[in-house]
Amino acid sequence: MSEDKIQDPKQFEASLQALETLVDQLERGDLTLEESLAAFEQGIRLSRGCQQALETAEQRIRILSEASDQAEPEPFSGTADRAQSD
Repeated sequence: MSEDKIQDPKQFEASLQALETLVDQLERGDLTLEESLAAFEQGIRLSRGCQQALETAEQRIRILSEASDQAEPEPFSGTADRAQSD
């Protein structure tokens, strides 16, 4: 998985699981320096992708949950009305 946008919840879950696996490998300490650096680099990419997905979800939730008390329904004016006023 790359740094691309994570849009599918299953992709997010897979990225998160892969990140947890990398952290476990790094914590065990049995990787070579080169392997550790590669795992760390991959972990950064995964972390950024997950963070971006969470920020997008948070923004969507914020937009959906904001109630606009000032919004009033307006009658729909058809295209015929619009054409006459132009």
